[in-house]
Amino acid sequence: GPRVYYLQRSQPPLLTLMMDRYVTHTNDTAFLRDNIGTLALELDFWMENRTVSVSSGGQSYVLNHYAVPYGGPRPEAYSKDFELADTLPEEDRVALWAELKAGAESGWDFSSRWLVGGPNSASLSSIRTSKFVPVDLNAFLCQAEALMSNFYTRLGNDIQATKYRNLQQQRLAAMRAILWDEEKGAWFDYDLENRKKNLEFYPTNLTPLWSGCFSDPDAVDKALKYLEDSQILTYQYGIPTSLQKTGQQWDFPNAWAPLQDLVIRGLAKSPSPRAQEVAFQLAQNWIRTNFEVYSQKSAMFEKYDISNGGQPGGGGEYEVQEGFGWTNGVVLMLLDRYGDRLTSGAQTAFLEPHCLTAALLLSLLPSLLPR
Repeated sequence: GPRVYYLQRSQPPLLTLMMDRYVTHTNDTAFLRDNIGTLALELDFWMENRTVSVSSGGQSYVLNHYAVPYGGPRPEAYSKDFELADTLPEEDRVALWAELKAGAESGWDFSSRWLVGGPNSASLSSIRTSKFVPVDLNAFLCQAEALMSNFYTRLGNDIQATKYRNLQQQRLAAMRAILWDEEKGAWFDYDLENRKKNLEFYPTNLTPLWSGCFSDPDAVDKALKYLEDSQILTYQYGIPTSLQKTGQQWDFPNAWAPLQDLVIRGLAKSPSPRAQEVAFQLAQNWIRTNFEVYSQKSAMFEKYDISNGGQPGGGGEYEVQEGFGWTNGVVLMLLDRYGDRLTSGAQTAFLEPHCLTAALLLSLLPSLLPR
């Protein structure tokens, strides 16, 4: 957002990945050379302003967290933040506002994910975003470091390529030591204050599969078992954002397109036929939900309620938004990947798969066109 106060906080660091997608498609090395300094600035920001040190097994590891060192209510939600702070002692209010901004920085605004371990895990006033080392943030940075190494190799700068390769290797080791849980078969956010992993389910627990930041060749099989043990594969309309029902929008029963993408593409990258089949089934579930809701509402939505056959989502600080960029993007990606296999279910069973693809693309066009 082009607002001055957003300079106080960032967002999940995906600029390097955007560059990779662009360069892969265009082979525009000149553009990469002209702008790689900007990519480096973004990663420098995280390493200079958002790092924490965590010890395990006699070793110290550096990882990253979301943390905004500025108090005061969010300007875009001033009255809500002010009223929420009114429920706390005066000395706790500045910290609350900083944690709310960190939650906004994470993209998960808001979720039980940032409330666990607080005095009242059902209340937003207990938010403690900066007290967690998030799996997804570190997986994004790990991927970015690997890409930067590749970029600099392509540009002939071996010193910088080695620097980022070493950073990525250090992060891989840190993620395995601090975030990976061998018994559960997944990665988990680490609670810095309580010195333990948050073992609740979130789709982000599998982000390292999506970003390619893991070294255990059996990680995908373990992750599949984790999804089964958590009963996530029993949800027919999409992967829930959490299993906690708090009324916050990044919690059950809402499901969000980018989180479907993290799990689906994470599994689909595996050579395991079973992982690929589970990925396809998850894609099928999500496409059907999007298609059925579109058939009823003539709109795509920011998020979906998967508890009742698939409906537009709800909760949080505002009404569910129509549109919607990432919903459309994930649908188009899944149609591109699986269009020859997807079906829309009983409602339009007469459609052949390629006809379904055409129908969905046509239905998306109005929401993609400028208004």
